[in-house]
Amino acid sequence: MSQQWPEKVIFCEVGPRDGLQNEPYTLSVERKTALIEGAADAGLKIIEIGSFVHPKAVPQMADTDEVARTFRRTQGVEYRALVANLKGVERALASGVTKVKLTVSASESHAKANLNKTPRELIEGFKECTAFARANGAEVSGAISTAFGCPFEGKVPPSQVREIAGRMHDLGITELSLSDTTGMANPRQVFDLSSMMMKEFPDVRWFLHFHNTRGMALANIVAGMQAGVIRFDGSLAGLGGCPYAPGASGNIASEDMIHMFSEMGIETGIDLGKIITLAGQLRDWVGHADSAVLKAGTCADLVPLTAAKKQR
Repeated sequence: MSQQWPEKVIFCEVGPRDGLQNEPYTLSVERKTALIEGAADAGLKIIEIGSFVHPKAVPQMADTDEVARTFRRTQGVEYRALVANLKGVERALASGVTKVKLTVSASESHAKANLNKTPRELIEGFKECTAFARANGAEVSGAISTAFGCPFEGKVPPSQVREIAGRMHDLGITELSLSDTTGMANPRQVFDLSSMMMKEFPDVRWFLHFHNTRGMALANIVAGMQAGVIRFDGSLAGLGGCPYAPGASGNIASEDMIHMFSEMGIETGIDLGKIITLAGQLRDWVGHADSAVLKAGTCADLVPLTAAKKQR
């Protein structure tokens, strides 16, 4: 029996937040704004513009308020931001953000290292966050970090992920991301956990968020599609990492993922050429990238070369 691939996938660009939060220096507001506007111009319909967290914890995100007030919004694009507590929600809404994302780790060790609270304590605090957001007309989504593995505890049992998802779901959150924070996931694990979570929570819109630490992110995306997931995060130029997760390296490069979808005949609605150009600009700004497409070009780039050889 042949695999039934999705006709279309939904893509979220997390570069302005997850991609930049681990860089040794902070991009200017002007460059962050250009990154967000460039992603929208390329056809991205969901963009994570930054995070509203304590500036001492993640100094690269200290200017997210100004970024949110500055960039030009494109109609039909969802702009969301990561928040950790009620203060973050208040800042986000005051800056014009209308969708916030709450994140909690499936691992107690990582939760304490990241936010100095247990997962249960964090979710308890989310009650006032979700109530305030909804009372003020904002949407709420969620993310479960270290869903596939923890740098302190190793493999995370699926039952722990299911428990966290259930608690988030009880808060009325019906959009959740399974996040591979340190790139520990493998395709079989992704297929099994994604299949289980979709069966347990059929009304949830599931996203998958992979880091390419061990080179398995694209394979994990394929496994996620095989399980029925159609929503994925990526980061321009393959930037990213978590300051509180040892060994966490970049996200899967957006341009690599979109290129793969294009080659598979799966629609994204995104202009690959514009994304590659934007990723190259970001690479020049920060001085590095982890992107196969930026190194080798697209498969389509090889066609003229082949034709030229035949003419000789």
